[in-house]
Amino acid sequence: MAMQFTDSNFEKEVLEYKGTVLVDFFAVWCGPCKMMSPIIDELSTKYEGKVKIGKLNVDEEPSTAAKYGIMSIPTIMIFKDGKVVDKVVGALPKQELENRLSKWM
Repeated sequence: MAMQFTDSNFEKEVLEYKGTVLVDFFAVWCGPCKMMSPIIDELSTKYEGKVKIGKLNVDEEPSTAAKYGIMSIPTIMIFKDGKVVDKVVGALPKQELENRLSKWM
């Protein structure tokens, strides 16, 4: 199961983390976000110990979403050692997401 990122834990869990982190910016009312949710959970299990994968609810955690200019959801960002290295707006197939993620592992 993907972890929950919040405004209060984002710096420690994502920005200070040495390694790769995938963050799914979502909202519970968003249809494409609901399509991506099981894919994100599946990848978090598959890559456990290799990549940190989690979700951030933009309605509940607005300051982190605003800091990264999240205007459309889902937005998936990949961080490497605290820096944004990839960003995808909108839903995408699991294989494409895995291909993007594998470049940063």
